[in-house]
Amino acid sequence: MTTHPLWSFESLVAAAGATASGSPAGPMTGFSIDTRTIEPGDVFIALKDQRDGHDFVSAAFAKGAAAAIVSDTYAAKPGDGALIRTADTLLALESIGRAARARLATDARVIAVTGSVGKTTTKEMLRLAFQALGPTHASEKSYNNHWGVPLTLARMPATTRYAIFEIGMNHAGEITPLTGMVRPHVALITTVENAHIENFANEEGIADAKAEIFTGLEPSGTALINLDNRHAARLIASARTRHVHITGITKDQQPADAIAKFAVDDVVALAACQMTATASQGEVIRAGHRGTLPFSIGTVGLHMVMNALFVTAALDATGAATPAGLAALAAFSPPPGRGSRTRLLLNGGGEILLIDESYNANPASMRAALSVLPSLPRTAYPRRIAVLGDMLELGPESPALHAGLQDAIDATGVDLLFAAGPNMQHLYEQVPAARRGAWAASSADLEPHLLAMLQPGDVVMVKGSNGSKMGRLVAAIEAKWVRTTPAETGPAE
Repeated sequence: MTTHPLWSFESLVAAAGATASGSPAGPMTGFSIDTRTIEPGDVFIALKDQRDGHDFVSAAFAKGAAAAIVSDTYAAKPGDGALIRTADTLLALESIGRAARARLATDARVIAVTGSVGKTTTKEMLRLAFQALGPTHASEKSYNNHWGVPLTLARMPATTRYAIFEIGMNHAGEITPLTGMVRPHVALITTVENAHIENFANEEGIADAKAEIFTGLEPSGTALINLDNRHAARLIASARTRHVHITGITKDQQPADAIAKFAVDDVVALAACQMTATASQGEVIRAGHRGTLPFSIGTVGLHMVMNALFVTAALDATGAATPAGLAALAAFSPPPGRGSRTRLLLNGGGEILLIDESYNANPASMRAALSVLPSLPRTAYPRRIAVLGDMLELGPESPALHAGLQDAIDATGVDLLFAAGPNMQHLYEQVPAARRGAWAASSADLEPHLLAMLQPGDVVMVKGSNGSKMGRLVAAIEAKWVRTTPAETGPAE
């Protein structure tokens, strides 16, 4: 969060289309919708979501809020400070977000990221790469929904040179208004898979919903599309209706072949790749460029390499210094819950490696995370343990999609499977009895069985949809074992 004022009080009131009473207690240096994390100088926005933010306005001022955006009907309480009144606080936040986007310099560049898998990780890689080149602003955590996107815009300093936004969806029509606020110069779709399939008739519907991100592209903008995805042609057709530049991303094809097959404008492709236990290294080749660009990522997995190709294409599309941006990826480590690695020591000796993939899951990201296990040498970690929770929002095909992960379990040499949830039971019952650790109806019920069976030399990967609450198992393991080193890199969603 910036320590410099983001807005003057008068300009903020005007941006919100609101009226005001009182004066802010000090400079307005941020925005918050949650009093649990509010900081002095924040403007508190009383949204009506799962709870009514108006119940916490006084608490926000008690914690140092500079001002609060509230409904016209809010009754001020003793101790309240400057109030910005509006008919609808979410609409006011959206208006502020649009005003923040409009005040960027004409040479600033904005990038928007969506996709079924890898949004947050790609966004974080983009943040790291562009930070090496100039003032960069990016979404915090997974702030990618109807309030997260305008909140990220509102927090954006006017001096931002590069802005990176994550945009998500659960239903058709959700991305269009968000990309309209962001107005990106570069829009990318990491991939299209059957995440949230219960809300769509088929995967083609998911592809069309993801392609909404192109509707907000600025004139002469660039669409980045994964040519290795089975829906690539559909996404390209959607981007063509916007009359924008289209760059294809591929790890499996040569640039000339991909351009001929898909009739895209440019291609960024993987020329070479090798992996160690802790890093992915390789070279990128680009259509129309001589030679290759080297890269090194401080994490492992072909899905992570694909993200690096997207970063390369985004750097190129914005006219940034591509080699310098790519060089910054050597310091990349995945966000918590998306593949962060921690070495843990049991009291009395003996080490395990914990891979935290607990934030979210769908079939594609499950396979990607499991695919990294063979890169870990059995000399250091003799046992590979997968702790998997239910993948949610998969509709009537959910049992089959869970059971279908058996080939990934077999291919990656998982020695023991622990499973939580009724859907993951279908996978658990597929594996041979000798490779079954335990199954339980919930992560809480699975916890004692898992903790009792862990031993030195284990590599333990924990993954599941956020609603499966697999994070509690990560916390339980960390509570039993002692962290010996800072978090290492690893596979991420």
